[in-house]
Amino acid sequence: MAEEKPIVYILRGDDSTKTGALINQFKAELGDAEMAGLNTNSLDGAQASLEDIRSAALSMPFLTERRLVILQNALARYEGKKNEERKKFLELLDSLPQTTALVLVVEDKLVTKRDGSYWEKLSARHWLIKWAKGAGGRAWIKDCALPTSREMTGWVQRKVKELGGEFRADAAARLAEYVGTNTQRAVQEITKLLTYVNYAKPVTADDVALLTAQDQEGNIFDLVDAIGERNGCKALEALQILLETNDAMDLFGMIARQFRLLLEAREIIDEGGDAGQVRNDLNLHPYVARKISTQASRFTMPKLEEIYRRLLKIDLDMKTGGMPGDVAFEVLIAELTL
Repeated sequence: MAEEKPIVYILRGDDSTKTGALINQFKAELGDAEMAGLNTNSLDGAQASLEDIRSAALSMPFLTERRLVILQNALARYEGKKNEERKKFLELLDSLPQTTALVLVVEDKLVTKRDGSYWEKLSARHWLIKWAKGAGGRAWIKDCALPTSREMTGWVQRKVKELGGEFRADAAARLAEYVGTNTQRAVQEITKLLTYVNYAKPVTADDVALLTAQDQEGNIFDLVDAIGERNGCKALEALQILLETNDAMDLFGMIARQFRLLLEAREIIDEGGDAGQVRNDLNLHPYVARKISTQASRFTMPKLEEIYRRLLKIDLDMKTGGMPGDVAFEVLIAELTL
């Protein structure tokens, strides 16, 4: 006898790329695209009533083994104190037949602290997770958390291999620094870079600097230039431009990298080196090396060390629930440009 498949699939996390890939996999298991379309219902949990979900989930599949029902924002109508509605929702989950695959997508964040990691919403004590644990094989929980900054280089290399290309190790690390933990942007940039080399040779760090970093580095350079010139208004304007396309954690990685490069370049310059040596020692694109060398000359080594220590504190505050990153950056800019 064939092993029964799960009926309720719970996807929790903030990595929409991974969530989307899993949903595409579920659709592919229904057959060709046309057949999958006929047997898939997509609902928004903030709008769909319990009867809407019931109607979709209990509809018989057409010429396939199962019907796929995807419920985004799955718990939007069942959180808070609506215990009776929550009870009816769980009763529906218990009643679903094997001909249904109900996918519950829940936006969530994995928080890591010194004493361990936990989910902000769907923790072990959450009513849905308790139901899933008691449901046995009927329920399947998949964690879809964004990779951490430390994990991102490995994530890039795995995605590159999956897409049939190759990155040099330093290129994967460089791309991870530029995109932070934004996996959607990372996939776009990886595809662009592999297309640039026609999948015929490994992508290099210089390729990443040329094709991916130009706009972001331009804005980062503008921010650092403004700080060096003590132009608070210009620095805050550059910060806002960066925050439009990056969240605070991603932006922290880019700014921290920039000041780490400035520290290293300042040391080279203090020892009598020039932009050429900065390029060679730090393995930078020539344009980036020239900009880094110019900016490093505007700061003393003690000042750069002070800024880097402040950035480490901002990182700690963001990870432990202290001052929000965007506010911390604004305060730092104000203090550095007085």
